[in-house]
Amino acid sequence: MVAILLVAGLLSACGGGASMGGGTAQSPGSGASGANVIDTAALFSDQGSMYDSNPEPAADQSVTVTLRAAHGNATGANIVYYDSADGAFHYVPMSVTSVDPTGRFDYWQGTIPASDSPKHYRFQVFGGGESVWYNAYGPSMTQPSSGDFLVIPGFKTPDWMKNGVMYQIFVDRYYDGNPANDVTNGQYSYGGCATEQHAWGSSVFANVSGCNQEVFFGGDLAGIDQKLSYIKGTLGANVLYLTPIFKSPTNHKYDTTDYYTVDPAFGTASDLQNLIQDVHSSTNGPQGYIILDGVFNHTGDTNCWFGRSTYGSQTCNVVGAYQSQSSPYYSWYTFQNWPSAYSSFLDQVPSMPKLDYGASGSAVRGQIYAGPTSVVQTYLKAPYGIDGWRLDSPQYIDAGGGSGSDAVNHQVMQELRTAVKSVNPDAEILGEYWGDASAWLDDGAEWDSAMNYNGFTDPLSEWLCGVDESGNSASLSVTQFDDWLRNTRADLPVDVQEVMTNELGTHDTPRFATRCGGELAKTELAEIFQFTYIGTPGIYYGDEYGMQGGKDPDDRRTFDWSQATTANAAVALTRKLIAIRRQYAALRTGSFMTLITDDAADIYAFGRVDANDRIAVVLNAGSAAQTVSVPAWQLSMPDGSTVTDLLTGNTYSVSGGNVTVSVAADDGVILEQ
Repeated sequence: MVAILLVAGLLSACGGGASMGGGTAQSPGSGASGANVIDTAALFSDQGSMYDSNPEPAADQSVTVTLRAAHGNATGANIVYYDSADGAFHYVPMSVTSVDPTGRFDYWQGTIPASDSPKHYRFQVFGGGESVWYNAYGPSMTQPSSGDFLVIPGFKTPDWMKNGVMYQIFVDRYYDGNPANDVTNGQYSYGGCATEQHAWGSSVFANVSGCNQEVFFGGDLAGIDQKLSYIKGTLGANVLYLTPIFKSPTNHKYDTTDYYTVDPAFGTASDLQNLIQDVHSSTNGPQGYIILDGVFNHTGDTNCWFGRSTYGSQTCNVVGAYQSQSSPYYSWYTFQNWPSAYSSFLDQVPSMPKLDYGASGSAVRGQIYAGPTSVVQTYLKAPYGIDGWRLDSPQYIDAGGGSGSDAVNHQVMQELRTAVKSVNPDAEILGEYWGDASAWLDDGAEWDSAMNYNGFTDPLSEWLCGVDESGNSASLSVTQFDDWLRNTRADLPVDVQEVMTNELGTHDTPRFATRCGGELAKTELAEIFQFTYIGTPGIYYGDEYGMQGGKDPDDRRTFDWSQATTANAAVALTRKLIAIRRQYAALRTGSFMTLITDDAADIYAFGRVDANDRIAVVLNAGSAAQTVSVPAWQLSMPDGSTVTDLLTGNTYSVSGGNVTVSVAADDGVILEQ
């Protein structure tokens, strides 16, 4: 989170305690305690396309920002921005430039001048002898110390991610396109476990206790290629994220043996090139993009750089660090007592020895990302041309075998960004992080986005399922849910918010449908939110039909291809939601506005708006149907106008500033006007 230390006396505090919202929204004027007192219920701004003229400015471009206030209510307003170049606050007077179509709101505007320095801004609104502050947290009677809107000149996230829908595949479990490359029973042994070939659809648990990582089903790159018509055509997803595909003895392949070789069980380099080409094609659905999983914190112990063990017919033509202190790779790892004591993943997994990134210019940095033949650059270039990297556990990367998340870690991430963007400025850098990832995202110098466990997966699971993303008991009221979302959005620049990947679950969590007690309706309700919230929706294969599964490895069951048809109502809903999201830019880059937080009824409603469309989404997580009066006035929907539920086609009329709809239990509506 960006925290701004205010210089005492530089900005004067006005009024008493904070007023942060929550509960059911009020009508304009109802929040006023006297004539001309500022109506905080009417105040609104964010960095959506209606309120920020240039969310990704170049250094020579100014930014005009807009604040909404009740018509005639405010007597003045300022933009108050902090410029990192001079460490000072600056005031920009604002003026009313227009009135909304209903006549309820004034739009105040001002311009932040161009420069190459990052800035943070908030608004100060005057009226009735008082002033109110407004930033990403909402309105406050006291000056905020964090949560300001961000301007980062020269920082841009990929537009294709903003407009995309991601589909994540655990390769061994998706589709067997080439049975000839299947791993067979006893083909090799690793870690005391012989490989097991299981029939598609059978148990993911090994016949031998403790050997789940050596269970294979035959999914491969050819299989994914053969099913692109389903991913891109039937569903409409256009961003493919594959868990690791490089040579490794396990089914998950997070213990890399060779970064430059596709695992033989998954196919060949030609298979990878063909898949990438077909993903990029627009003849089998929308033009697509592909992200590979980069496991760069650690290697496998079978990697020849380390050399602790081998498997199958593997041979090494170099001496590894585990084999000799004279190895050219000895400095690539950190030994406390060679050879038996060394740093590994979380210092708990000896089969995953941790790479030592050393100082800038080190051989490890050159091999992983900095050099022209490095792993990162090789797959971004021809003949592959992938579109981005998902970074596995990147916060742990460091020098000397430490725990990461330090100055060296951020230096490495900055260098990695430079390397990636030097090959493809439009490539995506997606970090895996389960907490507040703003340390890697709020300065525009490291990642483009992160997997949104913290700002989506966890709070949604706690609200709808009563457990966190790991399946542990936890619950949120609607108000707490909305507060969590607002606070995590406030941590990030808007263009980062728009490419955070919003997954119901991943290969590291129990399946969402299982967390919600097997209730498919909860999964469908969650999807309605997923495809209308800020960020890039991420479908973990099978979630589109409500696949079940507990903790690893049960969350990695084989895909049931009998469900992969729009005759399946859940799949049909996923397809419709993807199409709706693609049709309305407001759902991708529009503003987000909370409309209703009704804890008693378990109703959550919000708006997504831009210059072309006004959309209200109502979610009913309660056990019975509810009649909901939606404050359409907050979205400037005029009385007498018609709104249409994009899911059912039902129409409603706005009256008295509201639109009244009936929403079934565990269901939602998407109202467009």
